[in-house]
Amino acid sequence: MKQLFRIKKSPNFWRYLVYIWTIIFYAAVIYDFIVGNGLSALLGPLAVIYIAILAIYASDKEFERWNDLHSSRHPGEMFVAGWSLLIIILLLGEFIFQKAYDIPDVLIYTYITVLSILAITRKSRSLYEQKKDVDDSQGKLMV
Repeated sequence: MKQLFRIKKSPNFWRYLVYIWTIIFYAAVIYDFIVGNGLSALLGPLAVIYIAILAIYASDKEFERWNDLHSSRHPGEMFVAGWSLLIIILLLGEFIFQKAYDIPDVLIYTYITVLSILAITRKSRSLYEQKKDVDDSQGKLMV
């Protein structure tokens, strides 16, 4: 039981969980496109799970950064790029295949949420770096 708890505390656990849910969500969106909005009712619950896990992962990373425990780098821009590409592919696919596909609102909301999480974490990183620079310069003055 202690080992399971240790796994859940690991940032790798949340990172891999986000990756898995990203793939699941992308697959559901692509399938929804193929079947012409046949899976749209399921996209809402998937989006809620995905956004919650992504928020936990981003929060965990920021907590570690602010407590000087964060050493690895896994840029959130990957998620924004992935979502941007997926939305563009859906729009192009709709046009190219002359498909009567309505992009579900939940996908736009998810995209905006992913952008927002990135903006928040980038601002947090910027504030942390400013704080670190101030702390470093104060440390040099004391020596």
